[in-house]
Amino acid sequence: MTGEARQRSRSFGAVLCVLVVRFSSIGDILLTTPLVRALTRRHPEAKLVYVTKRAMAPLVSDNPHLAEVVSLEPGEPIRHFARRLRGLGPTHGLDLHGSLRSAALRLLVHCRWSSYRKRKLGRALLISTKLDVYRTHVPVAERYFEAARRLDARPDGEPPEFCLGKGAQDRAAQWLGDRALAGARLAALAPGAAHATKRWPIAHWSALAEELRAAGYKSVVVGGPEDRGLAEQLMGSGAAASAAGEFSLQETGALLARAQVVISGDTGVMHMATAVRTPVVALFGPTVEQFGFFPYRARALVLQRALDCRPCSATGTAHCPMGHHRCLGDITPAEVAAAAQRLVA
Repeated sequence: MTGEARQRSRSFGAVLCVLVVRFSSIGDILLTTPLVRALTRRHPEAKLVYVTKRAMAPLVSDNPHLAEVVSLEPGEPIRHFARRLRGLGPTHGLDLHGSLRSAALRLLVHCRWSSYRKRKLGRALLISTKLDVYRTHVPVAERYFEAARRLDARPDGEPPEFCLGKGAQDRAAQWLGDRALAGARLAALAPGAAHATKRWPIAHWSALAEELRAAGYKSVVVGGPEDRGLAEQLMGSGAAASAAGEFSLQETGALLARAQVVISGDTGVMHMATAVRTPVVALFGPTVEQFGFFPYRARALVLQRALDCRPCSATGTAHCPMGHHRCLGDITPAEVAAAAQRLVA
C-alpha cells in the first residue's frame, strides 16, 4: 500500500470494498456514474460493487470503474440478497436509493453506510404551493456525492457514462445497415414516457418528423414495447424507422450514440443520450430544474414554458391538473427543429 493510500485509510477507515446501491430507474442509475468514476479515481485500491435490479444491470455492466455488478433477481428475498452482499466483505455502503429495500440492506449488511438527502420537503412545497425553498439548484448527479463525503469524492465536471458492449454496438450497426440508414444523418425521437403529462403531443412529434426530414435527417423512433403504438403513428408521418420495443437497453444506447441529435422528454432516454455523448433537445413540462434531473454536463438544450402551474408533479400524472397541458403543448415543432439544428451546427 502506498503512503497516499495509507493516509486515506487512516482518514476514512480502510476503503476495501464499496457497495453502490441504486435499484432503479434508468436515469437515476446513469446519474450515479459520475460518482462511480470519482470514487475509482480517489480510491483506486478499493473494489467498487454496483448493486441494482437485474433489469437495470446492463446500464452499468460494462462500466470499467466497477469491479462487479450484483443484481437482485426477480422475487429474490432481501435476506438472501443481503447474504450474498455480506459475502463480498464490504467496508462501505452508499445508499443512493433511499427506499425500504435499500433500508433493509443497511440493517442486514454491516458496513459503514451513508446516504444523501432527497429534498422531498422542498419538492413537495414547490409542487403544492410554488414556494421555492431550494437554496441552490444542485443536480441529482451531484447530490449523490453527499453519500461519499467521508470518502472524499468530488464531481469532475464530466457527464454520466453509459459504457456499451461490442455486441450491442454491432447489433445497432447491423440494424441500421439493414434499413439503409448506415451513414445517414440520424435524429432519434423518444415520444414515450411513463406518465401522460410528460409526453409531448403526438401531433407535434409527427410535425417534427416532417420538419427533420425536410432538413435532411432520417428520424428513428426509440422506446420500449409500450411505445410501439406511438412509433407506428410516427412511421406514417416522416419517421424512417422504429426501434421501439426491439432493442435492449445497451442496444438502444448504441443506437443513440450513432445519432446526430436526440429529442426526448424528461425520461430515461434523455439521460442515456447524455451518457453516450449525443446532443439532446429535452422537452420539460410538469417537472422543473430544481428537481435535479436536467441533462447533466451535456451538450443539450432544454425547452420549457414559464407557467404559473409548473411544477405540478415530480414524475408526471395521467392527466393535466389544469386541463390544458400547455407546459408541453405550447412548445412548437418548429422550435424543437430549430433547437436540434443549433445543437448539431
